[in-house]
Parts: sequence; structure tokens; C-alpha cells
Amino acid sequence: MLDKKHISGYRVLARIGEGAASQLYAVQDPRTKQVWALKHVVKETEKDMRFLEQVQAEYTVGAKLDHENIRHVYRLIKHRKMFKLKAVSLLMELVDGQPLDQKLPEDQKHAGNIFRQVAAGLAHMHGRGYVHADIKPSNILLTHDDHVKIIDLGQCCAIGTVKKRIQGTPGYMAPEQAHRQAITAQTDIYNFGAAMYWVLVREVIPTALPPQQENGDNLYSGALDAGMVKPAVPPHEKNPAIHPLLSKQIIDCVQVHPHERPESMELVLNRLDLIADVLDAPPDVPFRDACDGSAAGEVET
Repeated sequence: MLDKKHISGYRVLARIGEGAASQLYAVQDPRTKQVWALKHVVKETEKDMRFLEQVQAEYTVGAKLDHENIRHVYRLIKHRKMFKLKAVSLLMELVDGQPLDQKLPEDQKHAGNIFRQVAAGLAHMHGRGYVHADIKPSNILLTHDDHVKIIDLGQCCAIGTVKKRIQGTPGYMAPEQAHRQAITAQTDIYNFGAAMYWVLVREVIPTALPPQQENGDNLYSGALDAGMVKPAVPPHEKNPAIHPLLSKQIIDCVQVHPHERPESMELVLNRLDLIADVLDAPPDVPFRDACDGSAAGEVET
């Protein structure tokens, strides 16, 4: 179990992050001296059981994936007392990087390279039969050399899953998530499009489950009907520095109805490759200072 120096036999080097109910540590195997990341979740009340289940789901899905743009998971450790599950620990690849919402691209070519890596990781995941279901800038890590690692697989599920609870992040959540309908590859495509929009424009798009206002008042009394969701303003109309082809790709991804989005993440990746070729021709125009905004927080009901 957990003490100040060890978790499950691993020596704690530092606490490097935290989530809604989890702590993330850098740990070392005392035998091999290998350094890992370890996510630790303790069950304090019965309501915490869902967080333990998310970590177990993260392991179940992550163990079946093998892609350079997805954080690797290695081992799930269950802590029991009197045969009852009290905590779980997930041993993962330690990534020295920053989330995309804290390490923003300098220009759209730089952004395009990041987007292509995310799309490649998601295409691999879909090929294995799973959906991430919570792609957003804070779940995309960038290393010092701009290598992408997709993290936080806790809301991953098999393609076609209908969840019992609304899960996702306001401002990035697809309408089918807000209405507890089947989660598919098109759900990730929507989340991904919403994430690209925020990175380039620094605003969240109109969604069926918007984020809260700064004063804490909800912008909604419940999930909005899909017909009430206003179309997003194309990114290049918000910021003329954005190429219209990249802008169109983003708008295609965030269509309200899943069948109107690109049919696969592979197609999105192919389009981003073509757009990259176009962006190689003209000089880039920095857009970081041209827009401002804030990321949305997670929700689960």
C-alpha cells in the first residue's frame, strides 16, 4: 500500500500530478532502477469506485495498444484489505512532457505536425476496436522535441459502447456523448476537431454540453438537443492566419451528426498529410498572440 516512500514496492521519487481522484508519481523499481509513472487511486467512499474502475479500464485498453503516440501502460496492481478492493495502482511509461494546453504551437505548421501525430495514435486505437472518448488539449502531452503522447485512457471504451453516465469534457464532448448514445470512432473525430479548434482559436466550440460560466452558473439545464447546437464559426474566420483547408478539416470533424463527419480517423490523417504539403509552400504566420481563451473542465454525471 501507500506510505511516504513506497507504493507497491516501488520507491517514490516525486509526485508529478493529480487528477479528480488520483495521484501521479514518478517511481523507481529498486531492483532494475527503471523509472516509471504510477497512477494511484484510493477508495475512500463507495462513490470512488468509479475512479478505480476507470483505472482498470485504462489498463485493459492500454495493454492492447502499441503505438509511439500513445502512453504505454505496463502493470495494474490491486490493493485489497479483507478481500475488499481498497486502491489500485497503474504502472505506466514516464513521459517528460507538457500538456498541449500549456505548450502551444507557434504556427499552424507546428500545430499540423502535432495534430497528425494525435490522429495517428487515435487511428491505431480505432484499429484495435477502442475509442478514447476524451481527447482534449490537456490529454495530449508534448515532449521537448514535440513528440506526442496521448494520455488518460480512463474513459476509453469499445467501439459501439453505450455508457451509463455522461462522460467527457464540456466544450469538447460530442452530442452522442451528451445524450448517452453509442460511442464510435466518429466520437473521437469530434473530440479531436474540438481540440484542434481550441488550439488554433483559443475558444471552445458550441457543444451539446457547454462548459460552465466563470461565475459557476451553468449555460444549460441539461444536454442540449442536437438541433439547438449552433454551428462553430470556421477557424479561419476567427483568425485569418489559419489556412482555409485546415479550417475546413476542423469544421468537418465537428459536425453535429456523426454520419456527416469523416468516415475514419485514417481519412482525417490523410487529409492532414495533404494539408501539411500545402502549408510547406507559403511562410507561416504566428497566431499564438492573435487569439485567447481557456480550456474547459471535465464533467461526469
